[in-house]
Amino acid sequence: MKQFQSLPDGNNLVSEDESFEMGFFSPGNNSNRYLGIWYKGIPVRTVVWVANRENPVRDNSSKFSINSEARLVILSHNETLVWAANSTTKRQVVSPIVQLLNSGNLVLREEKDSNSENYLWQSFDYPCDTFLPGMKIGWNLKTGLNRQLSAWKNWDDPSKGDLTWGVVLGTTPELVMWKGTTEYYRSGPWNGERFSGKTTSLFQLEFVSTNDELFYTYNLNKDSSLITRVVLNESAYSRQRYNWIPENQTWRLYSSVPRDYCDNYNLCGAYGNCLVNESPPCECLTGFKPKLSRQWEALDWTEGCIQSEEWKCREKNRDGFQRFSGLKMPDTTKSWASGNLTLDDCRVKCWQNCSCAAYANLDIRGEGSGCQIWFGDLMDLRVASVPGQDLYVRMHTSSTGSSNKTNSSEESSKRGQRKKLVVAIPVSFLLVLMIVLTFIYLYWRKRKLREKIENISQERGDEARENKFELPFFEFDTIVRATNNFSSDKRLGQGGFGPVYMANSSQREILDWPRRFNIIFGIARGLLYLHQDSRLRIIHRDLKTSNILLDNELNPKISDFGIARMFAENQIEANTKMIAGTYGYMAPEYAIDGRFSIKSDIFSFGIILLEVVSGRKNTGVFYPNQGFNLLGHAWRLWKEGTPMKLVDACLGDAFTVSEVLRCIHIGLLCVQLHPEDRPNMSSVILMLNSENNTLPQPKEPGFLIERMSINEAGKTSSDENKINSSTNEITDTLLEAR
Repeated sequence: MKQFQSLPDGNNLVSEDESFEMGFFSPGNNSNRYLGIWYKGIPVRTVVWVANRENPVRDNSSKFSINSEARLVILSHNETLVWAANSTTKRQVVSPIVQLLNSGNLVLREEKDSNSENYLWQSFDYPCDTFLPGMKIGWNLKTGLNRQLSAWKNWDDPSKGDLTWGVVLGTTPELVMWKGTTEYYRSGPWNGERFSGKTTSLFQLEFVSTNDELFYTYNLNKDSSLITRVVLNESAYSRQRYNWIPENQTWRLYSSVPRDYCDNYNLCGAYGNCLVNESPPCECLTGFKPKLSRQWEALDWTEGCIQSEEWKCREKNRDGFQRFSGLKMPDTTKSWASGNLTLDDCRVKCWQNCSCAAYANLDIRGEGSGCQIWFGDLMDLRVASVPGQDLYVRMHTSSTGSSNKTNSSEESSKRGQRKKLVVAIPVSFLLVLMIVLTFIYLYWRKRKLREKIENISQERGDEARENKFELPFFEFDTIVRATNNFSSDKRLGQGGFGPVYMANSSQREILDWPRRFNIIFGIARGLLYLHQDSRLRIIHRDLKTSNILLDNELNPKISDFGIARMFAENQIEANTKMIAGTYGYMAPEYAIDGRFSIKSDIFSFGIILLEVVSGRKNTGVFYPNQGFNLLGHAWRLWKEGTPMKLVDACLGDAFTVSEVLRCIHIGLLCVQLHPEDRPNMSSVILMLNSENNTLPQPKEPGFLIERMSINEAGKTSSDENKINSSTNEITDTLLEAR
């Protein structure tokens, strides 16, 4: 182990395996000096711990050493104390030394204990914003030490910010994130395998509860060489996990919480269940109704839900329990737990207490064990992102269809099992028969629907040929005047059916922010109609700014449906070998694999939204010094916490900052790499309309232009599909039968 007794500014200490390095540094544009620990072998300096985060040194003449009381201290050039480590040891220390371990843990111990874990002090007990493998988040119950993370104030200032994350003591402790003193996110209680709201297969998670300690920790799976860290991000108000990718020499975001707006604490109020893929996301549990209907209909769910019919405590056959599966368990602040009771015992105990609202197993391993009981309103419910556990909620028997009776004797239990077996066999047979018949029906219906769509297309083609469409007719002289004798100055663009002209094609200066926001909202409503409200779902496939026309009142109109596709009612996505569209607007899964869906249109909408905000086009690399197109530039600014630098300079200061920031945020949500991460259009409109809901943090976008190369044959290096495209935003459309 490398060790020292005094370390002046300019000298660094390196761990034995050279994984970590410690020394004085200045973060970002800050000239102050801090003592920190960072990764040794990673070229991008990534600081994982700071000693004097609240007490910076003003020059580079300070030093880090061990004082006469065997405490770690930072002294300025005139020997003034700048920082001192907390110390709880009361024994006499003969020869203290400092070591930086391969785990990134800075430890103080006696030289004779150099091969043991008998530390006098360790940095892992005083974490900053980073959670490394082997660290503990939680409590030392003997000393009262609370290990919790706190974010840096900003990229240049490592002092404590508003965002903190740690373990809350209670009957069933949970991991909780706070904004200041306000609870912002909670993990759900530990259920023996994981916290009820999250899981992972890459790491070994462990929650330890003894008389001396209560903490959460994680380690890498055996033989893993992964470099990973968890960090609190003040600018994004999230807890993020990053993995180091050696091939790209970059940190890649692996996960982030809150993951979505359902992760925001108690979004739907008491007894309100949050479903992230629904719009609106909040609904009352079965057997409950909105407490204030008008507020609920106005998308204000803070008052939550109440019972549709009040339970009658302890009255025979008047109240029982309804089972809900797959939920994140409610807030455990008002709960009680016992590891010795069975689930049946738990039910009886809850039913006998008129204040008990719900019960569940404490531990889900095996067949389940232990008992947890909730009192008062159930708060912060949501559908779990991983298989959740069963929660039994108290309500009137008219809602549950069950009573409060339980079989207490072994014989009654056996009788019940025999009855279940007698019923299960014929039910299973009928279920298989129903599945077979359902598949036959769905196949027949699909054939009929395809024939119907083909007939509709044929009929509409016949009507077009017979001039039965009620389209406006213009005299040739009118068109000549409107296009200034077909001048190229009036041309918007050119597609497979010829050039397009319109009168508002070059009036960027008159597009103030209210008009731009109106255009964004109008495009969103148009897409919602195509994706959801139209009789047949329509995927545009070539959505871009040059296909958005503005009328005399600057209202947007989506145009050029030459390569659009119609979906059947139950169709989600389709594949094509003939890829048509415009690079810079095509979603990665469409450009590479030929898969398109409503989510590929939403990717294009996200690009358009960023273009409207910035006044720049995404196509072409216009940040040559940085190698970014518009999307890459926007993502870099977002990660740096300066997204407002993206705003078009033509707007000056005449815009609403929160509204513009929300639009940038939504745009980045729409262009995320994986289609399932992107919102649908109903969610986009809800986010555009609302200033109150906290939006989920965006993941890395699909940098299509940067990551794809096109050869002379028009094929990508990663795919052999034929691609009809152009870099000048002219769509090459191939006419083919639909």
